[in-house]
Amino acid sequence: MEQIRQLSKEARQGDSKQAEQLRQVLTALSDDELLPVARAFAQFLNLANLAEQHFSVSQAGRHSIEKPEPLTELFQRLKDAALQKGDINQAVRDLSIELVLTAHPTEVARRTLIHKLSEIAACLAQLEQQHTPWQQQQLQLRLTELISQAWHTNEIREQRPTPVDEAKSGFAVIESSLWQAVPDFLRELDADLNKAMGTGLPLDAAPIRFSSWMGGDRDGNPFVTAKVTRQVLLLSRWKAADLFIHDLDLLSTELSMNTGTAELLAASEQASEPYRAVLNKLRQQLIYTRDWLTEALKHDRLQRPADLLWHNQQLLEPLLLCYQSLLANGMQLIARGRLTDTLRRAYAFGLTLLKLDVRQDAGRHAEVFAELTRYLGLGDYGAWTESDRQAFLLRELANKRPLFPKSWQPSAEVQEVLDTCDIVARHGSEALSTYVISMAGKPSDVLAVQLLLKEAGISFPMPVAPLFETLSDLQNAPDCMRQLLSIDWYRGYINGRQEVMIGYSDSAKDAGVLAAAWAQYSAQEALVKLSGDYGVKLTLFHGRGGTIGRGGGPAHAAILSQPPGSLAGGLRVTEQGEMIRFKFGLPELAVRSLALYASAVLEGMLLPPPVPKASWRKLMSQLAGASATRIGLWCGITKTLCLILVRHARARAG
Repeated sequence: MEQIRQLSKEARQGDSKQAEQLRQVLTALSDDELLPVARAFAQFLNLANLAEQHFSVSQAGRHSIEKPEPLTELFQRLKDAALQKGDINQAVRDLSIELVLTAHPTEVARRTLIHKLSEIAACLAQLEQQHTPWQQQQLQLRLTELISQAWHTNEIREQRPTPVDEAKSGFAVIESSLWQAVPDFLRELDADLNKAMGTGLPLDAAPIRFSSWMGGDRDGNPFVTAKVTRQVLLLSRWKAADLFIHDLDLLSTELSMNTGTAELLAASEQASEPYRAVLNKLRQQLIYTRDWLTEALKHDRLQRPADLLWHNQQLLEPLLLCYQSLLANGMQLIARGRLTDTLRRAYAFGLTLLKLDVRQDAGRHAEVFAELTRYLGLGDYGAWTESDRQAFLLRELANKRPLFPKSWQPSAEVQEVLDTCDIVARHGSEALSTYVISMAGKPSDVLAVQLLLKEAGISFPMPVAPLFETLSDLQNAPDCMRQLLSIDWYRGYINGRQEVMIGYSDSAKDAGVLAAAWAQYSAQEALVKLSGDYGVKLTLFHGRGGTIGRGGGPAHAAILSQPPGSLAGGLRVTEQGEMIRFKFGLPELAVRSLALYASAVLEGMLLPPPVPKASWRKLMSQLAGASATRIGLWCGITKTLCLILVRHARARAG
């Protein structure tokens, strides 16, 4: 192992002799030896990544890494730039960042292995503290034991994780890291803001929220069904109730004070320890809700009792009652302790924990209306022109009678789309975030979804976001959105807010990283101008991959490279499976990652980058064109080679 590692290092530095020796060593390995070598390097990289994560949040690391205190540094630069305090405070109040957790096939690590890595991280943290020689020895022994456990454990699942398994992995990140990291980050932001501006963070501030695609992203994934989406939505509520129950266990133990406001005393029914009484009542309601959710997960439909905790205000009211009573009775220090942390979790996560996005291909929605119009004898929606489609959709959107006949028996594929919309309508705005349309290129793609949701009986204006993925999609995005925003009904329906998703992965595959990046920038710039022309607040949703090749890269630099004005409507961005653990796997690491996001978005809002000069645009267009041509040539060569290899393999097999 060490020989291979050392030879690889020297070969990478350009030593051709060592490269040849490395080739000989690897060639000489038997089939039985290849797997242990590959596993060993996988373990090595896991431990190296963990060491890097730990170093970045350790005392030594914080003094050596770039931007060790991003928020403190930013507020100082904002003061140096002579910005008005009112403008800075307003930007912090307007701060809206939504991180959307997504699954990805490259994240195959089992939860049992992730647990071992978390335990190793805890050992590393403890080793930095002062210990007796005996304690130090025991920590080293524990560290060695955990590494040995990992080595003797299969890294990869024997069965492919289901969408529900993927969703549970997202819940595990919340429970093990973000549940603690979010209030810690908000305390840090509050302290930095207070120090720099003399004004703290409002109690209800939730500048960073979390959503998920796990269990809602059905684009090309037949395993994500309406039944799965319902199950994930209920599981998310179950986990939220469970986490808040644990919070209330601790709060009830600590809030033993006996003086309170008249409102608190009345709510506690004049109990001698009113805070405990109110919190215990809330805890029992959460337990009742969790128990009902356990039963609901066993049935396709279960009547929801009226006394369930279902809306976030039901959670917030008793917590705020305790908070305000503590303040009114001179116990500010206690009010701003762990009770504030729980309140901030309630604002950030709520009773649904993670809001769920729904993603579906535009073609699946068109299939619904093609099948319906054929049944009604109106022709084939799939063969209609774009103007005919829009006319039909807008007419039905304005019509108050139901569109789908009760006698209609749609195909299984169409019924699945209708069932998904029914689930969306039943679970409401607190549980769901955005309906994303893949391969959206025409206004009818967006109108079709809004008609489907209307027919399902949706009672809230769910954001519907077209996803522009490929290079041609990005180039056509401004024209598509211009057509959409020119429709009077549509502008009235969206009430001045529009979300658009920008795809990074497919465009990078199409044209290479450079050409794709320029197309993404140009599209965003045009969309920002367009939304301003129509008086619409635009939120750009960035579908960034984890790796550079899939449109990923350092988040801080990526945010600051956005066009001026593109952050005014907030920021949504995907965090893919292989990066979630790297950015948010440890509470201290998650706090730093959240601070980097917040500082970058605030800087982009208050100190936006310059508008590109005409000469810069010309040069970028030339570079992008040359880059795309070169990528196209290599893609053609690669495709030809693949075809030759396939033919050769078939000939040998035949």
